[in-house]
Amino acid sequence: MEKIFNQLYVTKVVGYNNEMWKNMKEYIKKILAIAVPIMLSNLISQLQMLIDRIFIGRLSIESMSAVSNSSTPMWTTMSIIFALTTGATIVVSQAYGAKDLDRARSVLASLLKYNNVIALALFLFWLLCPQVAFSLLGVDKSIVGMSIDYSRYFSPIFVLIGIGASISCMLQVSQKTGIMIWYGVSRSLANVVLDYVMIFGHFGFPAMGVKGAALATTIAELLGDLIVLIYVLRAKDIPFKPSLSQILSAKLRPYIDTIKFGAPAACEEFAWNLGNLYLIAMLNKVSIEAAGIHSIIFGLELISVVLVGSIGTATLTLSGYETGKKNRRGVWDVVMSSSVLCLGIAIVNLLLFMAFPGQILGLFTTNEAVLAMAPLYLFVVGIDLFPKSGNIIFGSGIKGYGQPSWMLKTQLLGTVFVMVFSTVLVMIFHMGIMGIFSLVVVDETLRFILNSWKLRRISRT
Repeated sequence: MEKIFNQLYVTKVVGYNNEMWKNMKEYIKKILAIAVPIMLSNLISQLQMLIDRIFIGRLSIESMSAVSNSSTPMWTTMSIIFALTTGATIVVSQAYGAKDLDRARSVLASLLKYNNVIALALFLFWLLCPQVAFSLLGVDKSIVGMSIDYSRYFSPIFVLIGIGASISCMLQVSQKTGIMIWYGVSRSLANVVLDYVMIFGHFGFPAMGVKGAALATTIAELLGDLIVLIYVLRAKDIPFKPSLSQILSAKLRPYIDTIKFGAPAACEEFAWNLGNLYLIAMLNKVSIEAAGIHSIIFGLELISVVLVGSIGTATLTLSGYETGKKNRRGVWDVVMSSSVLCLGIAIVNLLLFMAFPGQILGLFTTNEAVLAMAPLYLFVVGIDLFPKSGNIIFGSGIKGYGQPSWMLKTQLLGTVFVMVFSTVLVMIFHMGIMGIFSLVVVDETLRFILNSWKLRRISRT
């Protein structure tokens, strides 16, 4: 009997584990093939954004606070377009997995046409009436003028976002993301040079301060998008690339169909950003400098989040592909493979933050009070990356399977949690920045527990 049991154990348990690890190795290769070019592009862009913050931080902590109060709500509205495009990525990847190229092509044609309507509306809002948003955020009168200037010079980027998000969807699903490296390099190099010239005034240009930072980013973004557009127009190996005539004649219906998946993702993204906006509003009540400190600290975390987010993009695409093949177990294997990669990123991130806190934060500010708190600030934000990366990866798997509404529910729960408890901490207990930072970690952890439970259920049904 014992011999039979051992044979069964080796056959079923050990055999299953060997198969699981074999599958994970294959998925990791596929994940990296999609994620690495996006990762390098976004990492370069994030490094450029950090340099941008370094330049602005050298102006003053008030300038940093003004940019934070401006860029946060702008990225919130911009994320609506990207989140709606997530719905198209789910539909196109599932269609591609099912080998329905006509369906994939029609969805992309509709996306390229109708995404731009939303983009144009957002451009007009931020160009003509940004003060409405800043009034709601309670931006201090001493910096609101700089915030308005930044938003108006930054607003032309919205004209580019509709097409850019649609092309990103096409490249991700077709696994042709290599061009994104050139996008990141060209955009970032141009932005750093233009920042130096326009913020401080060099080579005969006037010193424009925060206006120069926004204008530099806008010009650099135009250059990067132009490179990607030329590549896509010339590419011959994208199997579901729509023609210009198909885009112009595209019906609204395929775009509406993607909203079934995209709207929950957009609402989820909006809810997450709404929580962040509320935190900015609470930090504005703590002090003028608090929002600037928040921008620096979580700007540092963004470098690692970009790496994790690139893996999340690959996870979403491959999960949708496996769902199209009706392979539910494959969705779980994709997520586990991505989780291994992200765990390594989170560990390295925390170790770097703990080893060099003063040196890292000293790049962005000379404020002695902020530097004195550097080890504690960076420890908290380093811990935050563990549950946050889990939410990105597990959430991508859930969305790829076709259930983005679950992620909306958990995010709404998290947003309400953050808004209620941040109000209590600041308005009643008069806690400062560390209370807000700790609250963010608790929120991410609670949502990770819920999301991991949900994906496990999906893989077992």
